[in-house]
Amino acid sequence: MTKPFSIFILLFTAVLAVSAVSADPSLPLPADSESVTPADFPAVASPAMKWAQGTFAKDPSVIRFRGKYLLYYSYFPTENRKGDEKPVLSIGIASSDDLTNWRFEKNIFPMQEVDSHGLGAPCAKVFGGKVFLFYQTYGTGASDAICLARSDDGLNFTPHPDNPIFRPHGDWTNGRAIDADVVLFRDKLFLYAATRDPQGTIQKLAVATADPAADLGPEAWTQAADFSILEPALPWEKTCIEAPSAIVRDGRLYLFYAGAYNNNPQQIGVAVSEDGIHFTRLWDVPFIPNGKPGAWNASESGHPGIFTDEDGSDWLFFQGNATGGKDWYLSRVAVLWDEIDGFPVPRAGEEPVRGEAPKETGL
Repeated sequence: MTKPFSIFILLFTAVLAVSAVSADPSLPLPADSESVTPADFPAVASPAMKWAQGTFAKDPSVIRFRGKYLLYYSYFPTENRKGDEKPVLSIGIASSDDLTNWRFEKNIFPMQEVDSHGLGAPCAKVFGGKVFLFYQTYGTGASDAICLARSDDGLNFTPHPDNPIFRPHGDWTNGRAIDADVVLFRDKLFLYAATRDPQGTIQKLAVATADPAADLGPEAWTQAADFSILEPALPWEKTCIEAPSAIVRDGRLYLFYAGAYNNNPQQIGVAVSEDGIHFTRLWDVPFIPNGKPGAWNASESGHPGIFTDEDGSDWLFFQGNATGGKDWYLSRVAVLWDEIDGFPVPRAGEEPVRGEAPKETGL
């Protein structure tokens, strides 16, 4: 939606001010008014997909593998508890032929002593014909860390024997690592994760890199920055940035992220980087906001998971609810790209016909 020029000036000034906080000051930003404010998002109000295992699913990650789509998500199952025991956070798997209608496949329950209290926030990637599942341990506070498992069929996983594979270190972090995302960028694997400040209050992002040819155990990963690469700085982000999800486009890395803790409300922002370490926010407002009162996502639109299909179309999966967290559902929206001054800018768009890549609007 085109905004008045005066609003553009105010917002673009705010973008530049935010960029100076924690970004690469040399990164050029587009100067077109239609690139500054995210478009209205009708698909959020009436989504084509609204799915959960029962009434609960969080933290979506989607891949296409062996001719079908697989969705991985966090879930509190009742199948593996005894009597009055509380359910242990686990990972659910569902499959689909169309990205809209999903069939439950199975749950992944804790696999090792390190994740015996729970595991979740999956990030699935396909490398060399296998599915690599990066996930976090759950329920141990500052000791939570990132783990890895592999699969030949996308359903049955073998955990890395040396888990966990990553937790950050330094006087800027409490060592916790959750919400992993991994992307191949400039011939390296970049692992992004959420951590907290030493007091355990402020949630922010850490990054590590590895050689793609390595076994990706703990010795393979090198912390790439002795500081947070993105931390709360905008009013809507409050005291939390988490759930990073990265995509590479035209040699730049775009990071979709969640701002604010769950139901506070959590909303989705976008930042961009030339090197995978120094990031510039594209806007000072959310890319995907929570819904209006009465909408299915009135409490939040959170935990993004970006997915590129085989036809080149991009889809942003996310979680939402209207009950303050009594239930959670997963949905998605098409991500379209406007080429502005040679700079790709994402926008939430109407769903394209399946099998056809979304058309870019060259402005």
